[in-house]
Amino acid sequence: METLQAAFVLFVFVPLVNPAPPLQQEPFQFDEYDTDVSMESLTQQDYEIQSKDIIKDGTNVSLDTSLRLQGDDSQLDVPTTKDTNLPTCLLCVCLSGSVYCEEIDIEAVPPLPKETAYLYARFNKIKRIAASDFADITTLRRIDFSGNRIEEIEDGAFSKLLLLEELSLAENRLIKLPVLPPKLTTFNANQNRIKSRGIKANAFKKLTNLAYLYLGHNALESVPLNLPESLRILHLQYNNITTITDDTFCKSNNTRYIRTRMDEIRMEGNPIVLAKHVNAFSCLRMLPVGTYY
Repeated sequence: METLQAAFVLFVFVPLVNPAPPLQQEPFQFDEYDTDVSMESLTQQDYEIQSKDIIKDGTNVSLDTSLRLQGDDSQLDVPTTKDTNLPTCLLCVCLSGSVYCEEIDIEAVPPLPKETAYLYARFNKIKRIAASDFADITTLRRIDFSGNRIEEIEDGAFSKLLLLEELSLAENRLIKLPVLPPKLTTFNANQNRIKSRGIKANAFKKLTNLAYLYLGHNALESVPLNLPESLRILHLQYNNITTITDDTFCKSNNTRYIRTRMDEIRMEGNPIVLAKHVNAFSCLRMLPVGTYY
């Protein structure tokens, strides 16, 4: 009988000499001579300890998640986004002056590192761009907000971006255009809700570097005025344009004028018959794409 008791005690204590698991666990407390402790109860207790939740900042997280969060404490000095409270360069990808914040469902422009030159924030839920979003980021050269829900852009939001060359606001909900920075070469506002009254008369006049202008799939009733001489590509397809004049692209008082840089004008999908406005294209090297009969 004594031999059997000794063998059972050995059976209970043998597992305790194995190496401890990576996560520290609370020691099991039981009497050395208590033979009522079964292996099933030990396994159940071990499971409950490993799966126990930890309260961190009012949120339940698992033990291994808590340890990972503790390892991120060194990042707390990085600016955090407005709607997630995560550091921007953890939520987004920051690489050599470029910040990629694509398809992460942010609702506002995240705080950017001051050396940011390229911002890609496509396919999110941004509804508004504030003047303060880029107030201290004067190094930006390209911004892409395609595929968001932008309805409003505060006055002056882009006015201090003197190096900005490319701006895309395509596939949003804009009804008017913001004031654009002076060195812009490419501007894309395709697939919005912009009407002609939402574009100021001199919106493009001073943009002497603008070469690519995309305003297709909007609600324009007329071609924007004062298009710069630098323009090479102009997309106006699928709007509500019903008329153009001899001064829309050319100069009615100068029959020798040629718009030498214009390579492409798209006007298909508008309720206008272009053949009725032959003089409007006399200065162009190529006729616009559209309906002629």
